[in-house]
Amino acid sequence: MALSRSRLASLPLHQQISEQLQSDIEAGVYQPGDRLPSEAQLMAQFTVSRITIRRAIANLVHQGLVQSHHGKGVFVSTHDRAIYSLSSPFIWFHEDMARQGLTPCIQTLVFKAVRPPDSVRQTLALPPDMTHVYLQKKFLRVNQVAAALDITYLVPDLGKIFAAELKQNMTFPVLEQHGISVDRIDALLSCRQADSETAAALGLTLGSPILVYHHTAYTGDRPILCGETLSSGDRLAYSVTLKK
Repeated sequence: MALSRSRLASLPLHQQISEQLQSDIEAGVYQPGDRLPSEAQLMAQFTVSRITIRRAIANLVHQGLVQSHHGKGVFVSTHDRAIYSLSSPFIWFHEDMARQGLTPCIQTLVFKAVRPPDSVRQTLALPPDMTHVYLQKKFLRVNQVAAALDITYLVPDLGKIFAAELKQNMTFPVLEQHGISVDRIDALLSCRQADSETAAALGLTLGSPILVYHHTAYTGDRPILCGETLSSGDRLAYSVTLKK
């Protein structure tokens, strides 16, 4: 999403350069697999220091738009958009990515006990005397690219017992390995604009459109976790197969 000149000028210099290079990539000036100009060329083009260029390139690497290869240069990424199937019977994220020849992993940003927001308390049907749940914020990475930001609330018994494993691994496989079946997932897809936290996390422009996958998982009739997965549609999308 292109920024207006006034908003662009208000950004730090390295971010202005990132935005310009991102616009060039999205416009096709640099195609997938193309090598970006060298640091020296970019320094001359933008009349800035080497450290400013490196910070600008680091922004693009974080977004997954480019890849840096030591001694060779910086190249526009050639990764395909990941597509996660929501059809029934459901398939876990890591299985669906592997089926597409992609390598998923997680990067936990936050894992801690918190007081549940009212909406979470209602969704998880928590009793009045249950004072906390576990919050996990994590990146879902596909081929090392941050495809989505996942925010999940877990009931306290699961969060406490399996904290170490959940910090390192996908949620549902961890639970099933310990005999906790996931029998149902209620899901809702919506769209909204990225707020400052989401935009910064995913390397997007403030106000960019994002997909929101709301989910609540059940063991039997008991809700055990709920949350939302935030993604840019060009990195992670969803498919559904409907049968008559």
